[in-house]
Amino acid sequence: MADSAQKAAPAAARPPKRREPKTLPDGTRKPNPYKVEKKRRLPAVPEVVLNRRRDRRAHKKKSLALKLKAKADKRKLRQKYFTRAEAYIKKYRTMEKEQLRLKREAKAQGTVLVPAEARLAFVIRVRGVNQIHPKVRKVLKLLRLLQINNGVFVQLNKATLSMLRIAEPFITWGYPNLKTIKQMIYKRGHAKIDGRRVPLYSNTLIEKYLGKYGIICVEDMVHEIFTQGKNFQKVNNFMWNFKLNNPKGGWRMKTKHYVEGGDFGNREGKINALLAKMI
Repeated sequence: MADSAQKAAPAAARPPKRREPKTLPDGTRKPNPYKVEKKRRLPAVPEVVLNRRRDRRAHKKKSLALKLKAKADKRKLRQKYFTRAEAYIKKYRTMEKEQLRLKREAKAQGTVLVPAEARLAFVIRVRGVNQIHPKVRKVLKLLRLLQINNGVFVQLNKATLSMLRIAEPFITWGYPNLKTIKQMIYKRGHAKIDGRRVPLYSNTLIEKYLGKYGIICVEDMVHEIFTQGKNFQKVNNFMWNFKLNNPKGGWRMKTKHYVEGGDFGNREGKINALLAKMI
């Protein structure tokens, strides 16, 4: 018993062991000397495949950026088209109000307002090639009226009026209004591109070929035709001649003048009613 007491006494007097801190003085964690580090394996996918995936991701990212940019540009162009169309409508309404004001002033003064001479005509071919003089054939070719029911816009001057008089038995013509011009271009308008007849399906097509003249949309074309602007000839040559149907109800008599109850000749503002039946 005494021996066991002597052995237990020094064990009780021994100080307790202190646990070593797990962090270094700089605050970083001590490495575990007993931890077995796993070796990093090489990638199982070949490097060529990884490069292809990287290139594919880069290409996808680039194409997405291009699509977003194209979408933003398209939105800006639509806004530009709308702004131009709005400006033209405002201009046309101002012209109508001015014309109405002049008529009211003339009526108040007991006079009559004489309208200005028309500067634009729409010409339609009504007869074929039978009994046609070579000179008339040449004029019809210059006017691009190669088939029956073909139509074109013509700017009226001394030269074109003399041509219309020469070919008068084979054509009918008159003075179109703004509504008729819009309907003709929107419903029957085609472009002449590399000798081919292409429908005006998009404003980008117009901008591509007429953008250098400041014409980027259909409303610009309508404005140039209606006002006979400086680029009238460029726009008119860009368009294919209009191919129309026979009028609803048919023609009256192609061999008689319009004033005699026939069809050929100048019918002035009555051309708008005829075109409404032929579009």
